[in-house]
Amino acid sequence: MGWMESVTGLFVQTAANVWRNKLRSFLTMFGIAWGIVSLVLMSALCDGFRVGQRKNMAQIGDNIVFLFGGRTQMHAGGQRAGRRIFLNERDVHALREQCPLLQTVSGELRSESVAAGSAFNSGRFTVIGVSPEYLKLRNLPVETGRQVQGPDVAEGRRVCVLGASVKKQLFEERRALGERISIAGYPYTVIGAMGKKSQNSSYDGWDNEKILIPVSSLRRDRPPYAEAVTEGRLDAILYRPVSVQEWKPARMQAMKLLGRLHDFDPKDEGALGVWDMIEGAELFDKVFDATEIFLAVVALVTLTLGGVGVMNTMMMAVAERTHEIGVKKALGATKRRILLDFFLEGLVLALLSGLVGTAAVWALASAVNALPMPDMFAGLPIQLKTALIAIAALGSVAVLAALPPAWRAARLTPVEALRFER
Repeated sequence: MGWMESVTGLFVQTAANVWRNKLRSFLTMFGIAWGIVSLVLMSALCDGFRVGQRKNMAQIGDNIVFLFGGRTQMHAGGQRAGRRIFLNERDVHALREQCPLLQTVSGELRSESVAAGSAFNSGRFTVIGVSPEYLKLRNLPVETGRQVQGPDVAEGRRVCVLGASVKKQLFEERRALGERISIAGYPYTVIGAMGKKSQNSSYDGWDNEKILIPVSSLRRDRPPYAEAVTEGRLDAILYRPVSVQEWKPARMQAMKLLGRLHDFDPKDEGALGVWDMIEGAELFDKVFDATEIFLAVVALVTLTLGGVGVMNTMMMAVAERTHEIGVKKALGATKRRILLDFFLEGLVLALLSGLVGTAAVWALASAVNALPMPDMFAGLPIQLKTALIAIAALGSVAVLAALPPAWRAARLTPVEALRFER
């Protein structure tokens, strides 16, 4: 019965070694696959929030700058500090003529809590005076009908475009296009209606709750203050630079001109309020870049630990296959051949793990992108740059992990290998 016990023991030991090797290989593959998933997924997550933020800001306008009147904090031009600065139409014309770095310039005039009513309902809304230049800057597309055009402004026509919430309150589900409504007691014809807009940021209220009319009509029928008529005063000036890369020179050019027109120092930060969406986008990019770098480092650490697992697995394989190495060398296998065999084995193990991780992250990203997304998140976009970085990182880890055990196997002599096995 002794031989049966020996055979059974050998069988159990062999089975245990096989399962131990399989478990070790599985854990190694899982470590590398998880490192690839982490690296690509974290980068995609940052890109998703980055794109979502840009889409959210694009609801207001694309690459535009807002200038608001302020109060001086510095003495300039013989004028005292503490003066109020009011922007007007003359400033708009001067910026268009004398600032070549500005692509489009427009003034903004709005009147708040204006009474408006239809034959069915009424309410109070913000009325914006618009022009073709203003509509090139602000993102205010119509869903039905048309937008305010140049002839409407030139002739001061009483026409209007309704925001989604305004249309719903005044007309419910009825047709609004072509209907008459009263704005500040004057009859206006509805020429268009904006679609429902999802916003979580604004500087002057939600676009769904606005009525757009020609700026000339607003000055005539419902000016927000007397100076809007007598002096052409504006609530704000909007512009878009010719080039996003030259937003700083463009702003300095605008500030110098307005400082000369209103006798304030261009470096006086209190003279004008500035909301620069390009600068804000760059700031957000820097925050997301820093976060992405941090998460990428964490993922690379995980990937490196997976590489250490590959190296340990291959070291164990070298120890367990020492006799095999000795036999191969005794039969004429060269040092280069042994090195190549073990190196390729470790490399294949690492690359196979990487392919599993890549497939997993693609599947996860596709599943997430198929879901409805919140306003500030654009899903998990997988960029080619991120994939190439992950492949390069995986290749480096695979080579570094496979090389030491392969070199150890290649250095064994046939005598040492066969003696070790005995």
